[in-house]
Amino acid sequence: MEVWFIVIVSLCISATVSCFFNLFKKNLPPGPPSLPLVGNLMWLRHPISELESVLRRFKTRYGPLMTISIGPRKLIFVGSHSLAHRALIQNGAVFSDRPSPPATSKILNRTRIVINSAPYGPTWRLLRRNLMHEILHPARIRSYSRSRQWVLSVLINHLVDASKSESYVTLIYHFQYAMFSLLALMCFGDKLQETQIKELESAQRGFLLSLRRFQVLNFWPRLGKILFRNRWKELLQLRLEQEKVLAPLIRSRIQAKQQRISNHQEEDEAVTAYVDTLVGLQLPEENRELDEFEMVNLCSEFLNAGTDTTYTALQWTMANLVKYPHIQAKLYDEIVSVVGSPKGSQREIIEEEDAQKMPYLKAVVLEALRRHPPAHFLLPHRVTEDIELEGYVIPREATVNFMVADMGLDPKVWEDPMEFKPERFLPTSSGEAFDITGSREIKMMPFGAGRRICPGLTLALLHLEYFVANLIWNFEWIPVEGEEVDLTEKQEFTTVMKNPLRARISPRI
Repeated sequence: MEVWFIVIVSLCISATVSCFFNLFKKNLPPGPPSLPLVGNLMWLRHPISELESVLRRFKTRYGPLMTISIGPRKLIFVGSHSLAHRALIQNGAVFSDRPSPPATSKILNRTRIVINSAPYGPTWRLLRRNLMHEILHPARIRSYSRSRQWVLSVLINHLVDASKSESYVTLIYHFQYAMFSLLALMCFGDKLQETQIKELESAQRGFLLSLRRFQVLNFWPRLGKILFRNRWKELLQLRLEQEKVLAPLIRSRIQAKQQRISNHQEEDEAVTAYVDTLVGLQLPEENRELDEFEMVNLCSEFLNAGTDTTYTALQWTMANLVKYPHIQAKLYDEIVSVVGSPKGSQREIIEEEDAQKMPYLKAVVLEALRRHPPAHFLLPHRVTEDIELEGYVIPREATVNFMVADMGLDPKVWEDPMEFKPERFLPTSSGEAFDITGSREIKMMPFGAGRRICPGLTLALLHLEYFVANLIWNFEWIPVEGEEVDLTEKQEFTTVMKNPLRARISPRI
């Protein structure tokens, strides 16, 4: 027994030492010194939450391509527009995989059947194609126009009521409720009651906002299960609460659809729900259908992707319009030039087709996404083969991430990058609009770029333009007296305003 134990330990040590020296044989991008298995000792002084500020300091020292060790993992960060384009567009297939999930994700999503974290392959292609064709196709997006009108009317009524009872309104709670109402309808096919929306919002946000507390469990998971067993229990409980809310909504939608089919009833005018598209979907690599656990994960992903990022971006956009009244006035003038003044108008809302005729509106939204991207980093990418970037080797299976916020503030690309100037996004004299996909060149990428670009890009821009246009057309937004609009950032699941936006709103009608 002792001999076998010595042999096994010796082999493990040999493999660790071999991997360590092999790593340094490759010409990795530069970075601060690190110890094997331990990583950079700076994390003893700085928490992981300060990663972005630490990376910005290192970028001036090591350049826009860096290797950072966090525990036993080596992560490569890209902070250059040209390098990001070379990686994600010119070498997209090599950079399109995802790293192996951490220990917590293996429990929460054991099969990795979600679009964001699925390995690059047939299953990922199926899930993404299903979402793009069945929900995010332009014709399908148009079919949700009544849903958007309903949510807009709810939001406007809430704001009017709040403005009557309070001297100012805290906007984020109203924006959250509106986006959850809309995405829940798109996901489950029904207008949920207010109590259901609140329950869904609580389960989803409670889970997301707690994820940072559980990151420590991923460094040494076996040891962590002993030292942090109460935190493991808490994580599992949050997941169970999420299932408790989402699973009945999924079952209800499936049963209602099956009942209509068995009764030979024609489909009514209700929208096609995301859940509808998941029923009967055949996984190509396993030759089976999705189980309920996987449907919960996919619906949770759909809700998170369409709510947190959108209402975060909506709040940042409105915050800048409140802070800079001259920009708000210019946007209002453009809206009036297209649809007329709200006073005496017979229309109640700005239609989506009208918003497409407003270039300054698009510029305001793009400038907000440049200045305040909801995500400051992309989800990690995994390299499938050794590849050279800028004279350095990115080794096979390396984890690579991209500094989204830094690229949007690069003074080499953007004049006065800290200023809020929507004019920089107005179409050029040739009529050419800004390419947010980065296919020609990457100047900013709030939605990512390449093969893993956010599939909901078009829908997100539509929602932001539609809601911003209607909010500005219906109300004048005024700063709270004696109070500056604070654009300080805070990291939650997305990067949010540290102090949520408060404003006085004055109906224009």
